[in-house]
Amino acid sequence: MAVDYNGNKGFRLLSIYENLNKGEVISKTQLSEQFKVSEKTIQRDIDDLRAYLADTHFAEGEVSIKYDRLRGGYFLIRMEREWLTNEEVLATCKILLESRAFCKEELDMLLSKLLMQVTPTDRRQVEELIRNEQFCYIPLQHGKKLLRFLWELSQYIKRNETIHFTYCRKDGVQREHKVKPVAIMFSEYYFYLVGFMADGSKDYPTVFRVDRMKSAKGTKENFYIPYRDKFNDGEFRKRVQFMYSGELRRVTFEYSGSSVESVLDRLPTAEILSRVDNVYTIKVEVYGNGINMWLKSQGEHVTIKE
Repeated sequence: MAVDYNGNKGFRLLSIYENLNKGEVISKTQLSEQFKVSEKTIQRDIDDLRAYLADTHFAEGEVSIKYDRLRGGYFLIRMEREWLTNEEVLATCKILLESRAFCKEELDMLLSKLLMQVTPTDRRQVEELIRNEQFCYIPLQHGKKLLRFLWELSQYIKRNETIHFTYCRKDGVQREHKVKPVAIMFSEYYFYLVGFMADGSKDYPTVFRVDRMKSAKGTKENFYIPYRDKFNDGEFRKRVQFMYSGELRRVTFEYSGSSVESVLDRLPTAEILSRVDNVYTIKVEVYGNGINMWLKSQGEHVTIKE
């Protein structure tokens, strides 16, 4: 015999909360018809759920039931620090697609998990906005899965453990390296490992493309860097172009292009020394020769002074 749960308050509360949890907007009128009770009874159910959320481990405002006049019903709001908004999910998906950082399998997995942060109704809208880009996505030529390897490298960095690996250069030559890893960075489609050569042959950090590293293993040898000498990846990023490492340099040049803003965005350490007739004299501090590639790309708009 079928059991009639309509008169059971516990069942109503569970059913209402389950619908709210799915991201649905609930209507008192529809629920009163569904459970064959008055709208006042449904209102008391909603008030009971609000009280439950307030009395449990959720802090004030973290999870609450709000009324939306435009949609004519109640919906569940989750705390922002745990759940991404529709706008944040869409923006993050777009960045992932544009980065081309991952193989198709890892990209699809990441997008799927991001979309699960969106309510079912809005999820379809976000899916439509990224569908074409996801379908036409072209992964990088190396085609390697990187997520697990990036995590493994991060553990070596955390433990200050020297690693040994085989590195395949862009000309196909393979070299063995022993490195003190200090940071993982992303730039221009690729992930990079930043480290110092274990033999002390270079005073400045060396950069390795992660997808070109093979058989990376910890050596069980820990290294120590005094706090004052700790590698600062934020400061390094401001001073490196196209991840070409090298000694720290100071370059002064004149810029006569139409957008000095693009120069300041590209070169975070850039300082405008003077401006004469829309010609800017700019000084920048950078690592290595990567800056040369950018300066050459500006053609006649750039003149190197020092």
